[in-house]
Amino acid sequence: MDFLKRLFGGTDTKPAPAPPIPDGPLGLGKGVIVNIDQDLKLLLDSTSAVVIPAAQQAFAQGEVDLGQSNWLTRLYLDDKDYWLQVHTTGTRDGQVEALVLFNYHDYQVVHSDAELARIAGPQSKIGLPTIELEGHTYQREWGESEGQTDLVSFVERVSNPNESYEVKHHAMLYTRDIGLTGRKELLLFSVEEDQEGSVGVSTSLGVTLFSTDLKTT
Repeated sequence: MDFLKRLFGGTDTKPAPAPPIPDGPLGLGKGVIVNIDQDLKLLLDSTSAVVIPAAQQAFAQGEVDLGQSNWLTRLYLDDKDYWLQVHTTGTRDGQVEALVLFNYHDYQVVHSDAELARIAGPQSKIGLPTIELEGHTYQREWGESEGQTDLVSFVERVSNPNESYEVKHHAMLYTRDIGLTGRKELLLFSVEEDQEGSVGVSTSLGVTLFSTDLKTT
């Protein structure tokens, strides 16, 4: 999509198939059973819209090299509404800086340049210092501009039992305080382009987890 290149930069070159990804931090990798402490359901019931899923297998995993020894590992669960993200520093399986459970809130397939500009471009609210969703106000975490700031670009390598591939992201992260010590609610917008050139915009709500909230087998 030509507008995607003009809006976010880069080239029209399709990414090459990616090699399989080794398991990441906290024992996370495709095929593992992920069990999140179900007591969190009661804790989050009146503070966050994020729902804690039942124990289930991870179907796929993603890897993002952010540079400067910062990594994101993403684990996509069988229930495709959910995914985990681990931010590590040093090496991919190094120091865990943040662990987040994300719940997909919305996904819009983009069919035209004008539609992308309206949803996630200069005509949208994504990138402004604050943004509202369902009555809650979120504060921007990325960018220093007093007005609308550029989305952050990165490439994710994804691997599942059937294939390995890459996805281009142009993303913006927001957070809000939910009154729980050490936990915040996150709001992540991402313009995603797959290897076939299809473009969509995902909206995900997340909540901060502690490593003790998570069990994998």
